[in-house]
Amino acid sequence: MRAKTFTESGRRAQIVTAAIEVIAEAGYAKASFSRIAKHAGLSSTGMISYHFAGKDDLLAACVAEIEQVAGAFMNPRVDAAVGHVAQLRAFVEANVALVGEHPAAVRALIDLVKNAGSQSESVNGRLALFEEHFRTGQAAGVFGPFDARTAAIALTTGLDAVVATATANVPEPAELTRIGRELADLYVRATAPVPEGETT
Repeated sequence: MRAKTFTESGRRAQIVTAAIEVIAEAGYAKASFSRIAKHAGLSSTGMISYHFAGKDDLLAACVAEIEQVAGAFMNPRVDAAVGHVAQLRAFVEANVALVGEHPAAVRALIDLVKNAGSQSESVNGRLALFEEHFRTGQAAGVFGPFDARTAAIALTTGLDAVVATATANVPEPAELTRIGRELADLYVRATAPVPEGETT
């Protein structure tokens, strides 16, 4: 298999960017090749078909690009946090802040996952990662006695709901910061150890 040329890679990236923007603006259902080609300034849909095997291939590339963008923004913030509780807080706050930095990408990913089932490994793996995070935190004594799987589901679904609401009408940065902080406070309180002498 020959390597992609610089021009081909650039064109492919252009198409992916256009597809993400179309999905964010018009929704997955209306993200046709013709609409994406027009948005990208391409002369025909044949250019898309040349670079991608089909719509599923293009959508998978969109998900991968969005995850790369999200990771570049969020990972340094989470990695800088020390300890299970601080990392939980950092993830929630960074996820909400991501809406302000990359609203189109977040909006597109939500629509892709909801409508197309574009569940990449990292999207599918969120529950397992949070479940493991809660379990190791419980073993370290920094989280309370709760079912880690249930807590992971509650965290991801609740966070996704807040993020989806925010993307519909992106708040000002200060408001996003407040939302992220309060949501993180909620999860930190909900997962905290039970004070000595009290029962659940």
